[in-house]
Amino acid sequence: MVDGFLLVDKPATWTSHDVVGKLRGVLGMRKIGHSGTLDPMATGLLVVGLGRATRLLRFIQDLPKDYEATALFGVATDSGDADGDVIEESTPEFTEEELRVALGPFVGTIQQVPPAVSAIKRGGKRMHELARAGVAVELEPRPVEIYDLELVDFAMPTAKLRVRCGKGTYIRVLAEDVAKAVGTRAHLVALRRTASAGFSVDGAKTIEELESAEDPNSFVLSPAEGLKALPSVQLPEQQRTAVLHGGPIEDVANATAGPVAVLDGDDLVGVYRPEGDRLVPEVVVA
Repeated sequence: MVDGFLLVDKPATWTSHDVVGKLRGVLGMRKIGHSGTLDPMATGLLVVGLGRATRLLRFIQDLPKDYEATALFGVATDSGDADGDVIEESTPEFTEEELRVALGPFVGTIQQVPPAVSAIKRGGKRMHELARAGVAVELEPRPVEIYDLELVDFAMPTAKLRVRCGKGTYIRVLAEDVAKAVGTRAHLVALRRTASAGFSVDGAKTIEELESAEDPNSFVLSPAEGLKALPSVQLPEQQRTAVLHGGPIEDVANATAGPVAVLDGDDLVGVYRPEGDRLVPEVVVA
């Protein structure tokens, strides 16, 4: 069984689960997962974990992601994207400069209400299942982080935005909230994830490329390569035996606040977290 990460360029209309299902057949293995669900309409980078690396996906999930999003103003749908039904139409009346100004308050920690059509669960049911059944569920706002938000193209009634954000951010909700800030409604007509966890979609493989490859496993990144965006430390030689048996790393100076990849040369031992002046294991894969 292969342990590592695979960078996949998800096609439109596919769910993230569809990609996992296809890869199980292509790679001939069952233990596969993904980090950061993409809606069916969306395309772009999906980081897939294989074998024991599936246990590491949560650390990738927490890292920033980059998107390019195209919003159509003046038309709202019940899902916030082009897959939904139109619920409102109007003629948008704002300038490019007004739109640029409106983007400013959305950078930083903002409150965002998740969409009714989403994979979030309530009472054991996903929100999109409840929505289709006509069950209304009121969701509370939650904080999300927008690191950068840029208008890269504008031709009324469409605008292309570049977004860098933290986990749990819904870009279709962001587009709708921005539209409300300029007095109208909007929905996404295109969404592409261009980067995640320090990787670019330029390095990802399409489903067709993986299917036709003589050895698709040759595209798999090692667990250490997959976590390159995390701060890392080398395994202290004098503590090797204790650490490889799941013990902490003692006497660590200047430990970062978040997870740390512990390496033995080029190999990943596991992901640890700081606790006082030592590192304690979150996940050990060695």
